[in-house]
Amino acid sequence: MSDPIQSFYGRYADLYDAIATAPGVARWRRTAADALDLSPGDTVVEMGCGTGANLPFLRERVGSRGTVLGVDLTRPLLERAQERVDRAGWENVAVVQADATRPPVACADAVLGSFVVGMLPDPAEAVRDWCALADGRVALLDGTSSDHPVGALANPLFGAFVGGGAPADGLSASVRQALQTRAAREGLDERVGTARATLASECVDRRYDEHALGFVSVVSGRPR
Repeated sequence: MSDPIQSFYGRYADLYDAIATAPGVARWRRTAADALDLSPGDTVVEMGCGTGANLPFLRERVGSRGTVLGVDLTRPLLERAQERVDRAGWENVAVVQADATRPPVACADAVLGSFVVGMLPDPAEAVRDWCALADGRVALLDGTSSDHPVGALANPLFGAFVGGGAPADGLSASVRQALQTRAAREGLDERVGTARATLASECVDRRYDEHALGFVSVVSGRPR
């Protein structure tokens, strides 16, 4: 992922953390952690850990004998994640600055991608790599346009949110060209759709969980 993404999310790290930990969001994160079927002692890697909002849920499931590794490209976000780890006193949780398209580990029991595939230049390749390193399940937590009868009415607002929160050079051409239009969310939808389709082709025992009137979903599976 490119430097503009690091610059953008680094600049708004405080706002990003506030959104990531907003009331109600914990339910999405709990679903994502549950989708991995983790057991005490497991090792789980989160791609795109941001400020570490998912780390408590992952650590809860692997316990004190397991290992949680958070991966993100943006140093200011990781600093907040490290603060979260230090406050909790978790000795088995670590965060590292690295690119999700070049995972810093060779294997893990499970992999979680959190709101990150929509920013990757080749989401299909990234998901294939994550499936290759996971001995257990892989899950993708993402936001997209909604097909829900009620949620679909708010898709234009979602497009404005996506466009306004997009770094100038991090996403697809459609997002760069039209920040508050239908094109903004279509660029994200395409990338997330590609990632989900790849997970479906690479995995069995697939599950789909939907939240926020269809705007947030968790797709998971076990690599073949």
